[in-house]
This record gives sequence, C-alpha cells and structure tokens, in this order.
Amino acid sequence: MTLDYFSAFVIGLLGSGHCLVMCGGITTMLTSAIEKPKAARKYSKQGDIDVQDITDKPITPCAHQSVNRFTLVLFYHVGRIGSYCLIGAIVGFTGSVAARSIGLPIAGLQLFAAAFLVLLGLYIGQWLLWLNQVESLGKGLWSYLSPLAKHVIPVNSPTKALGLGTLWGWLPCGLVYSTLTWSLASGSSISGALIMLCFGLGTLPALVTLSFGITSIKKLLINALFRKVIAISLICYGIYSGIVAYQLMF
Repeated sequence: MTLDYFSAFVIGLLGSGHCLVMCGGITTMLTSAIEKPKAARKYSKQGDIDVQDITDKPITPCAHQSVNRFTLVLFYHVGRIGSYCLIGAIVGFTGSVAARSIGLPIAGLQLFAAAFLVLLGLYIGQWLLWLNQVESLGKGLWSYLSPLAKHVIPVNSPTKALGLGTLWGWLPCGLVYSTLTWSLASGSSISGALIMLCFGLGTLPALVTLSFGITSIKKLLINALFRKVIAISLICYGIYSGIVAYQLMF
C-alpha cells in the first residue's frame, strides 16, 4: 500500500501539466486578488511648496501583503486537497463495501485501476482521449456546485480561498478520476483518502510555483516532448500494475 501512496504522488506530480490547464487560472486569480503596492512617493518641503517625487525604483511588497498572498494560496490548496480526500474516502468506502457484499476481488479493482492508468497516459500524450467521456460523468454534479463560486469571488480572504479550493476540488477532471480508481481498489475509506492526499500533494509544486509567478516549471510541464515521456511512463507503469493485479487474481 505504501507503493500506492507513492504512485499517487508521482501521478499528481507528472500530471501537473494537466492541472495547470484546469486549475492554473484559478490559482492565478488568488494572487491577483491582492492589491498591488502603489508607486513609492517621497515628499520634501521647500519653503511653502510640497515637492512630490515619484521614484522609478521597484517596490518590494510589504510583509502584510506577502503574508496575504501566501495565506490565500495555502487555504486554497488546503480546500482543494481536502475535497480530494473526501472524495477518495467515499470511493474507498464504496470499494470496500463492494468487496464485502458482492465478493468483488480487490485484485479485480486493482486491474480496473491499472487500465485507467493506461488511459491516463494515452490522454496526457493526446493519443486517445477517452477520459474526456469520463469527465463528462461529473458535469451533472458540477452544474449544481459551480454557481456556489459567486459566493467566494472575489477571493480576498482566507475563508473565501478555502471555499473556492473546496469547490474546485469537485471539478470534473480525468486526472483526478483516474487516481480515484486507485482509491476504489484500496479497500478502505482511510486508504482511499490517503491516496488522494498523496495525489494532491503531488500537484502542489506546479500550482504553487505558478501562484508566485515562477513559470519555468510550467514551461517544462507543457512541453510536448516532456508530456510524451510522462505519458509513456504512465502507460508502462499501468501495464506493470495490470500484470501484478492479474497474477493476484489467478
């Protein structure tokens, strides 16, 4: 099971390029909600006349603004990953009930998860986009949840950032759904939640660096060649996981 946690983290890390497309705009919106510092002004007194000197030097944001930026980003991702954990717990519990009630073997669920991992690799590589159909399954629920965003926008407080992150965690996403199949095969709600926690942590490097204007990682993740390498790696690992699950079944 430790390998499952690590694998979920790697899936989140390697699939972050997709996260930048789905969640990058929301992450950027968090930081744009903070007021930018105004140009610094120097005032001097010459007789009865105030002379205003607007400097051309770049201004460093004050400590309060830095804390605000960090806090908004932190609370957003806490909410987002918290939603992943909740969904993972629900799916993991469902898998455990199915295993106990109808005798569905855990290895069978693991084989199902391995197949989705292969589909995820094909999806990231842009070779086969069947996961678009899977994403459409969540659009019904999202149509009810998305209007709630108006209550947390503009994002100008930690509470609103937490609310937006919690809401955004339910956004239909093939990457998330593929990882949820691992939660389904985990056999318990706790393991299902922990798998999604590790996945969420894996997505953090790309989204957090984007929040603070560091674009080098984004350029790497959306690079076509890099995406192909990642896609092939996921496909190979999915095939390996499928072989292991098949051997456990028979």
